[in-house]
Amino acid sequence: MTAGTLPLSGRVRVLVVDDNDGFRGSLAALLGGEDIEVVGEASSGIEAIELVNELAPDVVLMDVRMPQMDGIETTRRLKALHPSLEVVALTGLEEERAVREMLVAGASGYVLKDSEGDEIIHAVRRAASGGALLSPDVTPTVIEQLLEALERERRRTRQLEIAQEALLERGARRQQLIGRVGHELRTPVTVILGLAQTLRRGGLDDQQLDEVLDTLVLRTEGLARLVRRFEAAIEAGLTEWANVTELAKEVGGRDPRIRVEAPLAPVMTALNRTAGIRILEELVENALAFSPETSQVVIRVSNDDGIPQVRVIDRGHGIEPDAIPRIFEPLEQAQELHTRTHPGIGLGLSLARLSARAMDGDVTLESTGHEGTTFLWSVAGGPSADAQVTPRIAALR
Repeated sequence: MTAGTLPLSGRVRVLVVDDNDGFRGSLAALLGGEDIEVVGEASSGIEAIELVNELAPDVVLMDVRMPQMDGIETTRRLKALHPSLEVVALTGLEEERAVREMLVAGASGYVLKDSEGDEIIHAVRRAASGGALLSPDVTPTVIEQLLEALERERRRTRQLEIAQEALLERGARRQQLIGRVGHELRTPVTVILGLAQTLRRGGLDDQQLDEVLDTLVLRTEGLARLVRRFEAAIEAGLTEWANVTELAKEVGGRDPRIRVEAPLAPVMTALNRTAGIRILEELVENALAFSPETSQVVIRVSNDDGIPQVRVIDRGHGIEPDAIPRIFEPLEQAQELHTRTHPGIGLGLSLARLSARAMDGDVTLESTGHEGTTFLWSVAGGPSADAQVTPRIAALR
């Protein structure tokens, strides 16, 4: 069923999920009508997943609190398996936090269990037509919780900025890292806070409310991913003795298109293992995205004059010369910078370089041309953060 349209049969197929047999039966009886057909009932999240696969309902009316697998996890799994499936959460007045988590998991709306029957029926119809219903008894509290969560993120950003003092001993490169963290985190937090304040002011029609909530969820999920990336970058200052070859093999073993070339002897150095893995992931993901599907990406480990080095080599069409000075800038888009067409995330190479420099190494573009591109990770003792490394550039066609 396409979002925004009713089922072709004219009747909305509903699966009712609740662990209370009596309440579930009452809901099934309430929903039965000319335009709604209850195709099944489930008493648990696991049973709900099985029945959705079997019965293909249009809407699932989902209890939030259930044993073994609650409605939040069930909704998350159902939306992953069936993105077009609509889920309406059934919640109690005291479950405001669960409502927020249900919306993030993919629910299109929610109603209170003690709502009038017409309101529950209306919520199902709205979900089937691609809309959403948010119970006015709960919505203000949920928005307040979102605002509190955003305020906690703002405090977290401030804490990251304060942490700069602890990294001053590691030099100017650590200062650059923390400064980037603060700047990049403040921007999405400000956007999300503005959306939440718009919701609190009210006055939005149903379509506007749906759009704001969708944008709010997307921005929040993006912020969570950004925080995880910065955490890995910040941890780069905490080093241990590690074998670079083992890191390369761990990352290389995740995709059959990756080939690892390394000496038999261990290539040891002091680094943060988590940050090292993340640097390689960023370089390899970039190489895979911009290489033909039939070609391999090579991770080549070497120990040149006692300096561990890792090269990530692809067989793409190379980077345009005028784009090279900007490839390590934050939020640049690879589709704009690169002759290849795959849209990149833009931030990964910047963070990979910052993490490498936090461990006294560097990430540079060693060469690029119509036969491929090579990025060099000098794991330790590599080029200075201030050094200008000029890549070898072959003629691009």
